[in-house]
Amino acid sequence: MPPEIPVPVNENLPPRPSGRGRVLRNRVVETVLSACLVITVAAGAAVAAYASSQRAASSVPAAQPVSEAEELRLGYFGNLTHAPALVGLEAGIFDDELGSTSLSTHAFNAGPAAIEALNAGAIDATFIGPNPAINSFIQSEGESLRVVAGATSGGAQLVVRAGIDEPEDLRGATLATPQLGNTQDVALRTWLSDNGLTTGTGDPGDVLITPTENALSLQLFSSGDLDGAWVPEPWAARLVLEAGGTVLVDEKDLWPGGRFPTTLLVVAADYLTRHPEQVKALLRGELRAVEWLAAKTGEAGNAAEAAQVLNRGLELAQAKPLPDAVMGRALSHLEFTQDPLSNSLEQLLADGIAAGTATEYDIDGLVDLTLLNEVRAESALDPIPATAQREGDGSS
Repeated sequence: MPPEIPVPVNENLPPRPSGRGRVLRNRVVETVLSACLVITVAAGAAVAAYASSQRAASSVPAAQPVSEAEELRLGYFGNLTHAPALVGLEAGIFDDELGSTSLSTHAFNAGPAAIEALNAGAIDATFIGPNPAINSFIQSEGESLRVVAGATSGGAQLVVRAGIDEPEDLRGATLATPQLGNTQDVALRTWLSDNGLTTGTGDPGDVLITPTENALSLQLFSSGDLDGAWVPEPWAARLVLEAGGTVLVDEKDLWPGGRFPTTLLVVAADYLTRHPEQVKALLRGELRAVEWLAAKTGEAGNAAEAAQVLNRGLELAQAKPLPDAVMGRALSHLEFTQDPLSNSLEQLLADGIAAGTATEYDIDGLVDLTLLNEVRAESALDPIPATAQREGDGSS
């Protein structure tokens, strides 16, 4: 492991501010796998039980008052799609903004596990993909969480072995996703269905999908035991550069303008209600991290410095630091933004329903950007609408 190089927060980071749109289509799912249903129903029952307990508690007349929180427990992943979290933690930005509120962190491999921790009260907020956030909102009948900001757009690809050049070549293949029901899992199932291929986890159908931890997917792909994987960065870059894979699908090509949410910032609804100042502090920190990333990874930036900080952030999350080629390729596919691209969430819900990992529900109220726009106003930045995707207006 290379020696640590200190990152002077106050000099290298912006100062604290003063003051798929694809048209929805009706799809008929011919086959819903029993394994998928069992896991999804079990997860739904667990969250529904949580929601029921919360509703029962809310019937007690005395509501908990707004107060300062002693702690904020934050979840995130050791992926470059979570770069705002990696920078915010490694460079001490979140600690700086939270002040006397202590910060503890928990690194996860995929969204459903993070959601389980959030619903169990083990964490207060997490960076996460949109589909697990949508599922939690639905299964708790709107009581579990709120999307308070975006974090990253783009950076997810289906990487396959040589000889697979079109969808038909995947018949009989085994593909991996990070976890059943996570954002990449839903994207893969949707794309395969759109191309006339059935899927399975036990009974394989045309294509067998095996939920697999990203690091293990790389190992299995390298050894020839896996035909491909739909994964976020940096794993797509590693499959290409380290294991000789080729990109069959870049998810950005499936969305108008190439923009789709890969990572959102969500907060437990109860924590958001009781501790808005701590949430605003977290959002200030995220804004500083997003602006730092934009400055360092832009044409006039310092890519080497960005790589150094991000690699230290990955190590903090117990992930492997990346060589320059992998880092560069991965970052070229990512856009860091606080815009959650809200109107894409309805499409992602439709995809989850078609894939058999989500149920019909009105997700109005899932996104709450009130505090985010207060934070942006402090820095004289335009507000972000909660219901409309904007096509590259240049804002953070």
